[in-house]
Amino acid sequence: MVFSTLLFIFIFLVAVIGVYYLIPNRTYRNVVLLVFSIAFYGWGEPLYVFLMLFSILMNYVFGLIIENNRGKEKKCKAVVVISVVINLLLLAIFKYTGFVVTTLKSIFPFLNSFATPVIPLPIGISFYTFQAMSYVIDVYRRDAQAQRNPLYFGTYVALFPQLIAGPIVRYKDIAAALTERRESIAQFSSGIKIFAVGLAKKVLIANQMAVLWKELSITAATNGVLGSWIGIIAYGFQLYFDFCGYSEMAIGLGRMFGFEFLKNFDYPFIAKSVTEFWRRWHISLGTWFREYVYFPLGGNKKGKARQILNIAIVWVLTGLWHGANWNYVLWGAYFAVWLCLEKLFLLKWVKKLPNWLQHIYALFHMNMCWVLFYFTNMEQLGAFFVSMFSGTCVISHEALVYSLAYLPILIIAAIAATPLMKNLYDRFEGKNWRNWADIVLVLLSLLLSTASLVAGGYNPFIYFQF
Repeated sequence: MVFSTLLFIFIFLVAVIGVYYLIPNRTYRNVVLLVFSIAFYGWGEPLYVFLMLFSILMNYVFGLIIENNRGKEKKCKAVVVISVVINLLLLAIFKYTGFVVTTLKSIFPFLNSFATPVIPLPIGISFYTFQAMSYVIDVYRRDAQAQRNPLYFGTYVALFPQLIAGPIVRYKDIAAALTERRESIAQFSSGIKIFAVGLAKKVLIANQMAVLWKELSITAATNGVLGSWIGIIAYGFQLYFDFCGYSEMAIGLGRMFGFEFLKNFDYPFIAKSVTEFWRRWHISLGTWFREYVYFPLGGNKKGKARQILNIAIVWVLTGLWHGANWNYVLWGAYFAVWLCLEKLFLLKWVKKLPNWLQHIYALFHMNMCWVLFYFTNMEQLGAFFVSMFSGTCVISHEALVYSLAYLPILIIAAIAATPLMKNLYDRFEGKNWRNWADIVLVLLSLLLSTASLVAGGYNPFIYFQF
């Protein structure tokens, strides 16, 4: 089950809101969220519910062991190491087994006689594994107290708004809300608005960009240079509005139940450097790797050489987090190289350029990364790069037809990817008509999104690999 379906919007969500607010007791409300979250996760993958429950129980016990052994540093550190190893092992088994076996076969041909295991990937395993790991580490660091109520901890890990697409919610950020949150009409209303806008971004923009990219990716070899660039720009918009849309839906859903999740995207397309782009894109993932990998490795406190090594490690791991294939490693390595160059000297040069050139510089690297991110086949990846810089024509007739057909939504996407409309809208904060405008915005977003879903439009779910 995913957010952008009629089943979720009009049946599941209505049911969970109805039951949740009929029960006044905080503990029982958390039980409602836990039960519905398990049902949400198990809708398409009932067997993998047990994997998630195992993760919940295991990390709950690890947290208690650490809490009950304060002062015994060696024992607590050993528990943290064991928890990290087991969590990563579970992630590796389900996400990377096929990748490792295939890689070994390419190196050692005699292994080709053995079948490559096909293990279905549990949806959202990367998200909830990272959340569970951060909990144990935070308890060890004394950044959070161990949760003694297993139902509350289970609610944190399984909470359906952020289970399958993030943002990655750290325990210390919502620990108080698990026991002390106070829902309000204003918070619920703002949650509906954020959810509706996020849904519109996903259904009305991302899905349309997905159709354009699907068509242009099929004819990549004959699109012409401009056709290939339009195609990869469309894919970039698809990724952004899909992921940003889901994150906003998660934030909105969280508010409906009294939780405040941190922002996950901050208009990354207005970035003027690769460094700034990654401060604005998937903020929760960047924060996680910074706090739980980069800083423990030493960050920037052990000299430039060690800092460069730490950045390289973080970004190779970030690439692998996104998917079990070599293109994701290349994707991570690409950003590692440019981030290191910007740290060393390049950012100083870039900042001396006119603003528009800084934007072009950042946008160029964004589009390079979309290619690396999409193509898992190395030959196709290389061929598409070639098509972006050379070809027999500027744009083919077929690519031109598709591009013109989707030109209005491309323009809408380009505007929506900037804070322009938000800034204009916020100027009228406090005006009497703003409340009515918010209502119209919500109703229009829900109506148009519902109409698109009823019509059975292309509605891909890109988070299977996560």
